[in-house]
Amino acid sequence: MGFALSDMKLTSSAFDHGGSIPARHTGEGADVSPALSWSGAPDGAASFALICHDPDAPLVSPGNYGFVHWVLYGIPASVSQLAEGTDDYIQGVNNFGN
Repeated sequence: MGFALSDMKLTSSAFDHGGSIPARHTGEGADVSPALSWSGAPDGAASFALICHDPDAPLVSPGNYGFVHWVLYGIPASVSQLAEGTDDYIQGVNNFGN
């Protein structure tokens, strides 16, 4: 298995690049996932996984850094966007234990 470099780009209509994530999309708000879309996936991609990792969050356990807020996987390669609040695909376990 090789590693393919690409110019993959992930964007959201819910907030600006470099901007703050609106409270609606946080655990302090409605905790609804934002709409996301991507382009530039590597040729031959079989599926996608999304990991929302916050490297600046306080340590959650010794030997770890940051905080994993959201894990989603099993996204077919034919998919290039997720609707707000999607419950499609497989939700992984985050550092909240959800």
